[in-house]
Amino acid sequence: MCRSIKTLRPPALPEEATEEEIRAAALQYVRKVSGFRAPAAHNREVFDRAVEAVAEATAELLDGLEVRGTPARQPQRAAS
Repeated sequence: MCRSIKTLRPPALPEEATEEEIRAAALQYVRKVSGFRAPAAHNREVFDRAVEAVAEATAELLDGLEVRGTPARQPQRAAS
């Protein structure tokens, strides 16, 4: 597991995760899975698409989670 990816939901964070925090976690995940810190030019497009897909899935997950009996958050992120 990627030990550098932090938990992005309360109570681990005092506030909801920012888009920057979500993207950073997605980037770490894709780096770990692909084995590349920075992809070669011929892999850049697929690498970047994977980061975006993981970030979107993460945002969707965080938006839908119910934490300690509280209702799910209302989506606040604009679709990219």
